[in-house]
Amino acid sequence: MATQGNLEQWDDFVGERYDPNRKTEDFRKFDESAPAGVRQFYRENHAQQTRRFVQEKKRQYAVRAKGEMGIWEACEYLNTLVDESDPDTDLSQIQHLMQTAEAIRQDGHPRWMVMTGFLHDLGKVLCLYGEPQWAVVGDTFPVGCAWSDKIVFPEFFEANPDRQVSSYQTRLGVYSEGCGLSNVDLSWGHDEYLYHVVKDYLPLEGQYMIRYHSFYPWHREGAYEYLMDEQDRAMLPWVCKFNPYDLYSKSAAPPDVAKLRPYYEDLIAEFFPAKIAW
Repeated sequence: MATQGNLEQWDDFVGERYDPNRKTEDFRKFDESAPAGVRQFYRENHAQQTRRFVQEKKRQYAVRAKGEMGIWEACEYLNTLVDESDPDTDLSQIQHLMQTAEAIRQDGHPRWMVMTGFLHDLGKVLCLYGEPQWAVVGDTFPVGCAWSDKIVFPEFFEANPDRQVSSYQTRLGVYSEGCGLSNVDLSWGHDEYLYHVVKDYLPLEGQYMIRYHSFYPWHREGAYEYLMDEQDRAMLPWVCKFNPYDLYSKSAAPPDVAKLRPYYEDLIAEFFPAKIAW
């Protein structure tokens, strides 16, 4: 579990470890060259993300009973967290959010998409609620059916108890052909949590970007297409459009948070009330 102590230590390392010269082809190196901490993260994630666990977390958090908080307040709350699963950046979370949103804004996309970029990782406040990082961040994947070999480090599923449930080890598992991703339980994390928090305030395209931006086996590798419905097919290009801004904006210079804050406070006010339920 991420503690306040190690979050502060990670924040101190940001300046030393941030590499502004990273080339596009060097991102998402999930192989034997991945840092030991990243491999250990996925070892825990794949062993413990069972269908039962996912459904318990949905019941716990989808009701948004943690209290009320404004969007900028949530950004400040999150700001010391550094994502153990991500080998590409050690910037503070608010800097990453602004990098993503600024890249979207500079390319002339609509304001709702800029807002989505700024929001997309706020679900990581789960770590600050006390959840372990393996239950908050990292690539997501369906539970309740066979794991695709397109999932990062698929060998780590050997330790998952769902391997012993025969009904979960078929192509469709507990699902049906074309059932739609909204009816599929993905491994629990910040994507699904934030979707429930902000779904009433964003267009469908933005909802998909938030809910599925970590579902790399689907939108990057083409796995699980047989679970998609027509809405998923229509929304997939939007998720793919968003994903490069999440990944490759990380090589840009860290943004000036204080200078950009007025713009984002105005943007937030356009889409959200002062406080929302978390």
